[in-house]
Amino acid sequence: MMTSFAVLCLSIAIIESLAGILGNGIILAASSSSCIGSKTCTPYDMIVISLSSSKLILQSWTTLDFLISILYEPFFYKENMLVVSETIFTFLIYSSLWFGAWLSVFYCIKVASFTQSFFIWLKLRIARLVPWMLLTAWLCSFAASIPFAWDVYSAHNNFTAPLSMTNSSAGRTTRNNSLPLLIDLWNASTALPLILTVGSSILLIQSLWVHTREMQNNASGFRDPSLEAHMKAIKSVCSFFIFYITYFICLVCLYSRVFSVFSDKESMCIVIMAACPTGHTRVLIWSNPKFRELLARIWHHTNCPIRTISM
Repeated sequence: MMTSFAVLCLSIAIIESLAGILGNGIILAASSSSCIGSKTCTPYDMIVISLSSSKLILQSWTTLDFLISILYEPFFYKENMLVVSETIFTFLIYSSLWFGAWLSVFYCIKVASFTQSFFIWLKLRIARLVPWMLLTAWLCSFAASIPFAWDVYSAHNNFTAPLSMTNSSAGRTTRNNSLPLLIDLWNASTALPLILTVGSSILLIQSLWVHTREMQNNASGFRDPSLEAHMKAIKSVCSFFIFYITYFICLVCLYSRVFSVFSDKESMCIVIMAACPTGHTRVLIWSNPKFRELLARIWHHTNCPIRTISM
């Protein structure tokens, strides 16, 4: 039985997801309009469109999931709906993490000012590499979601009721036998995007440090465009890294069944998980003038005052 606190947390998560849907819709509309207007799609727009699309679908799906959990929870346990839900959910999570990692890599390659030959080679060829990076993200996400779908399918066929609605100890034993393997698979699947994000953050900070020392030696002002570009890129990359870690910890707790279903702790994890993609979307909007301008126009048409926020 879902407690009143769990219902409250799910309601908050729905509001957070709706805010994320609005934010990702703004990013998607602005980037798509830019591509249509110029008749070309820049590598940055390609990554941002992929990222915002995957997060928009993910948050729409989770919103639907939360609503059904509140209004009619048994729906997912009829006609293999649980299998479909978990498969799509896992695929969208993986793709969002991969696209976010590639965005961090793109920031690093475009902004950092290293002179190594390999880095220069990447900077010159990043436009041609981005489509292959995105394709890799889709393929890895699809491949990684299959074992989770198979696990849910096996559990669904063996037991007609979800574990949260039955006291079968045999069912819990069978389900938990595969959990360590799935958790290891999850850790391995998310390790590479995490490494890419961490590596990009470290390289950007290192490049900023070197650039700042060069400015001090040359007695340059602190309004240098390269310095500002470094700072904006670092804010975006580091914020995604923080949201990534937080989201990952909460998700592992849910997959490993550390907390009982719809307990207070699990409900708090759900609220935090819903807030992370929305938080990263907000950072992307306020770090890009094109996205801020579209948001300002939307607020203007709704007759709401808006203040200019500088990053």
